[in-house]
Amino acid sequence: MKQLILLLFTISLVSCGASKTVRTSKKVIKGEWTLSSISYSEAGTYNVTLLSDASKACFEGSTWQFIPNNNTGIYTINNPSCSIGARNFVFTIQEIDQQTGLYDFLLKPTDEKHKSDTNQGFRLSLTSLSEAAMQWQQTVSVDGKPFTIIMNFTK
Repeated sequence: MKQLILLLFTISLVSCGASKTVRTSKKVIKGEWTLSSISYSEAGTYNVTLLSDASKACFEGSTWQFIPNNNTGIYTINNPSCSIGARNFVFTIQEIDQQTGLYDFLLKPTDEKHKSDTNQGFRLSLTSLSEAAMQWQQTVSVDGKPFTIIMNFTK
């Protein structure tokens, strides 16, 4: 009887954990990344503030560190024309479609102790992830139409 209870307990723990795909993704995302380019789905000039923090020009060239064992990270704005420095965040990766490999990526800015003043986060799509490159997409509405911000990272 004790063995049956232990078996059921173990199965319930495993079933509550992250999928194998998400665990693998966390291993790949771990480390230092550079946000190399940002583009938009529509042609034109747009005044976009990313993550309620800074402009596209400020974010391009920023460095990012992901620490998946506690789902935290730091990004650093390096452009001297901007408010430079490190910003802390927490993140979560959620698999939304195992067949396509698409993920939701939730990023929440925090203070150094990983506490959020606003408890507000940003939902992005993690559309591509490899050992050397990663792509996020965020779809917002501009004039009532979908508008996608595409962020490309290199490791």
